[in-house]
Amino acid sequence: MSAHGSAGPSADSRAPVYMGLPHERVLRPRFWVALALSLPVIVLAMGGMLAPRWFHALDPRASAWAQLALTTPVFFWSGWFFLRRWWKSIRECDANMFTLTVTGTGAAYFYSVAAVLFGAAFPENLRGEHGAPLYFEATAFITTVVLLGQILEQRAHTRTDAAIRALMALAPTLAHRVRDGHEEDVPLDDIVPGDVLRVRPGEKIPVDGRLTEGASDIDEAMLTGEPEPAAKKTGDAVSAGTFNTTGSFLFRAERVGRETLLARIIRLVEEAQESEAPIQRLADRVSAWFVPGVVGIAGLTFVLWLWLGPAPALLPALVNAVSVLIIACPCALGLATPVSLVTGIGRGAQAGVLVKDAAALETLVTATTVLIDKTGTLTEGKPRVTSIHPENNLGENDLLALAASAESPGEHPLARALVLAARERNLPLAPVEDFRAEPGQGVSARVNGRRVEVGRAPAAAPARVDPPTTPNAHPATTRVGVTLDGTFAGTIALADPIKATTPEAIRELHRLGLKIFMVTGDREATARAVADELGLDGFHAGVTPARKQEIVREHQARGERVAFAGDGLNDAPALAAADVGIAMGTGTDVAMHSAGLVLVKGDLRALVKAVHLSRATLGNIRQNLFFAFFYNGLGIPVAAGLLYPFTGWLLSPMLAGVAMSLSSISVVTNALRLRHARL
Repeated sequence: MSAHGSAGPSADSRAPVYMGLPHERVLRPRFWVALALSLPVIVLAMGGMLAPRWFHALDPRASAWAQLALTTPVFFWSGWFFLRRWWKSIRECDANMFTLTVTGTGAAYFYSVAAVLFGAAFPENLRGEHGAPLYFEATAFITTVVLLGQILEQRAHTRTDAAIRALMALAPTLAHRVRDGHEEDVPLDDIVPGDVLRVRPGEKIPVDGRLTEGASDIDEAMLTGEPEPAAKKTGDAVSAGTFNTTGSFLFRAERVGRETLLARIIRLVEEAQESEAPIQRLADRVSAWFVPGVVGIAGLTFVLWLWLGPAPALLPALVNAVSVLIIACPCALGLATPVSLVTGIGRGAQAGVLVKDAAALETLVTATTVLIDKTGTLTEGKPRVTSIHPENNLGENDLLALAASAESPGEHPLARALVLAARERNLPLAPVEDFRAEPGQGVSARVNGRRVEVGRAPAAAPARVDPPTTPNAHPATTRVGVTLDGTFAGTIALADPIKATTPEAIRELHRLGLKIFMVTGDREATARAVADELGLDGFHAGVTPARKQEIVREHQARGERVAFAGDGLNDAPALAAADVGIAMGTGTDVAMHSAGLVLVKGDLRALVKAVHLSRATLGNIRQNLFFAFFYNGLGIPVAAGLLYPFTGWLLSPMLAGVAMSLSSISVVTNALRLRHARL
């Protein structure tokens, strides 16, 4: 079994099921059919009020039969999975939003069917000018809206497969195996511990092992998040999926297949995401008591009217019981959460916050602690020249031009940083001859006929001339030394600078009451310097991807609600395990697949906006739930006939429908306010 193929089940082998519903690709065609059939039903039902001249000539009976024909497939085919979920909730005594939705839509549908077939037998006070009122549009509209909401929610739960696929793509499919002096390309399935493999410059390492011959600089950003490659020599360990930047080397395979570090990261992401409990929507929590209450009131209404009502008692008892169910029909409840979420998601996109999982907005409200990766999240993620210290009467520009020219053929991040700094100063780069790169040591080249060597400062010159330490050097600074024809010429300091917007974002997050900890694979001195400079509440340094996930769980075990922000593959397990994962849009695809929120520009100020957005959205949802129940709650006693003994007045199902519409209008209007929310 291959290293990448064995890490987890393939995306195609799994058919995600959430809340007892199938994958969105199954729900999607049912939604489009429901939408196509619901629109004419709504037009037929409401057209007489909106454009009476156009609909005056339409035969009411023909309209009624047309609505029945159009609504029936919406209710039974498009809403089939809701019906099945409703029956399960009844059988298991587990009241939820599906219980309320199908009870309400079913009451409206079957009442309307009875009105079409037997409307003439309804009591006169319950019939209008054109017969008994119909509520097919409520059934069709609610089913369509709830389908849309479920599709949006299902999409969020497919992100696991995307993350796993992105992780699997990091492993190469072939390896160069060396046996008895002969080299052959073999599939990863055939690699066993003890095999000797060759890795050339620009290739990914296929399995975990240790170098037996040669040296190189290995880009391990997927593991550590750090931009600077790690120098590897004989005896050093290398990991599957990391990238060989410079030299060619041989290494002995130690862990293959499911035992590689890459495979373990894949399992960590998979297990963490599968262990996430679905967020219980506010509507479901309310439904737990609202549904039994409504059904109980409807049943009591039927019994009391059958016992105490005027003859003939059966039909008024049925109609009034149905009126209770109709006025409690969750049209607004079906809109309360989805409309606010969709509007909030759109507002977030305008502010640079991409919401991949709508539940993340609800979770972020309760977050108490933010764990943040350093490289690429708090910092820019790539080294930049911070200071130049020339010697022997050289100027800063002269020293930088020499170093950048010598490094120009190289691919090392420090080399690219030197070349970038020279270009920013408009310094010309001289032609290079006899370029040589020594992994872990530096480069040497002939520039304008003179030998220039650039490397780590303590070993920059063959004569072992140690450059002076830069006064007040930042612990996060890397110094490179430059020699010219064997003579020490100076040092150039480089660092991964903190993003200019980071301090402001950290201050605002603190003001919002959040504790902030940095979690990084970098060394402790660097982490401490960055944490002190930003005023963080603490830091964890030198951690592996698995350890990052453990740190998330440790904070959660202390009762904290954890948001994790990161940008690299090494952050993926922690992003998946956190209560809400937040990825930088400038980071890796794996990180973005594993997160619920993506900050498009990689600017932490967008995290502040995300917190404001989550609080505004959840507040809006709570307001919508109030509107969803307020009108209906007032109307239920009236629909049950509470006023009849005193006034002789019954609530017509038509007025119940008006109350239902008013609550829906209130919900939609209130949700649209989020488009202008200040973030």
